[in-house]
Amino acid sequence: MKLKQLESLLGNLQQFQNPKIELEQYPTGAHIASRMLYTAENSYDDISGKVVADFGCGCGTLSLAATLLDAEHVIGIDVDDESLEIASVNADELEVELELIQSEIKNLQWRGQIVDTVVMNPPFGTRKKGADMEFLSVALKVASQAVYSLHKTTTREHIKRAALRDYNASSAEVICELRYDLPKLYKFHKKKDVDIAVDLWRFVPKAKQES
Repeated sequence: MKLKQLESLLGNLQQFQNPKIELEQYPTGAHIASRMLYTAENSYDDISGKVVADFGCGCGTLSLAATLLDAEHVIGIDVDDESLEIASVNADELEVELELIQSEIKNLQWRGQIVDTVVMNPPFGTRKKGADMEFLSVALKVASQAVYSLHKTTTREHIKRAALRDYNASSAEVICELRYDLPKLYKFHKKKDVDIAVDLWRFVPKAKQES
């Protein structure tokens, strides 16, 4: 599938109707989502034929991008039931299969590296400090091949240090810097939209230690 076609399909998805600020719910735009997954597939071969998990999947944009790029199985995980309902509707619209699980990421009872690739646009940690790192820590425990994640560019050094030192990453690389167009969703937002510089990271987990 061509990038333009992928972006077009993702652009038609339903997004949050009542976003919850405490969960830092912001839609992952079709522009960023399509490039993130297209790069994961075409530069690194991390999507097609793979088992992919989308942490904090929201309305399913990254999950559905993975299914459209021929992932073998995609699991979307989110704590919010309303978001999961929208993700399910989006999957039906695209006529694709999506497994959806309602859970907090830290409460996932997964043991070992049971998915190939994790993709995520985690909370940036502005409401709940460290939320982004919680997601990253779990992702690097359960993925065997790669973790793709978006983080604010201002946190770059912190992310790299933590991933390599504390979170089981054998490598941590910024693939590209993107502009995240944050629409005015909440009452406290003063501007119509804001551009935030975000890094698209690719982390490679350490191979599981042979016991």
